[in-house]
Amino acid sequence: MDHFPTNWGRPRNDAFDAYGTHPIHQRPYNGPKDAFADGVQHTQQPIVTGTSVLAIKYKDGIMMAADNLASYGSLARFKDVQRLCPVGQYTVIGAGGDMSDFQYIQHIMEELTIDENSAQDGHELGPVEIHEYMSQVMYARRSKMDPLWNSLIIGGFKDGKRFLSYVDLLGTTYSASTLATGYGSYIAQPLLRKAVEGYEDILTEEDARKVLENSMRVLFYRDARSLNKYQIATITSAGVNISDSLHLETSWSFAEGIRGYGAQTQ
Repeated sequence: MDHFPTNWGRPRNDAFDAYGTHPIHQRPYNGPKDAFADGVQHTQQPIVTGTSVLAIKYKDGIMMAADNLASYGSLARFKDVQRLCPVGQYTVIGAGGDMSDFQYIQHIMEELTIDENSAQDGHELGPVEIHEYMSQVMYARRSKMDPLWNSLIIGGFKDGKRFLSYVDLLGTTYSASTLATGYGSYIAQPLLRKAVEGYEDILTEEDARKVLENSMRVLFYRDARSLNKYQIATITSAGVNISDSLHLETSWSFAEGIRGYGAQTQ
């Protein structure tokens, strides 16, 4: 038997205390209780995600590429997402992983830029400072067991020096002439290394663009979370330039020779 009178039913509002002058106690909940419902909730896994970001050094600066897809699990949900974000006059951040966390990173970068400009002390944030700042942010969030679920590539050009470095959700950082996140770190990285390493100071912008375009094409063929719509960012002494969305020219005729494709079984 339910011993709580307030659970037995109430009179109609228009017949009893129409103006709510007398407090009516909340009906008690006698069902099962979730011990974790009121606890602190942390991200357990990324939800809407971006895949690979590619970046290389070339003769005049840094070039980066990323497609415009944000996937909801295995669903190609959002096909016009810009995953290359300019920060100040010298830097671009490219992000793979959770897109809501990347939007938060863009927000704190905007606040950081406004604070720096407001100081008017003659200093401007370059790629080195932004990378150091983001590595501290990522490690701090990891230490709180609430990571920003991203892999970031930070590229820039300031004072005649190229800068290219990586930081992930654990705060791990490293630099190289060629960098890639996501599936690109397995599929595209060997292609980038073969084309770029040892040629960083002679590789032209046109050649660098061809290298990235070819790598993005291979990723579209092989990565189920990629798209043939992408953007390229160049960071040189002239500043930051992020292209409009480009489309890859692809050919699937090679698939007919793959065992198991279509009706072919042998």
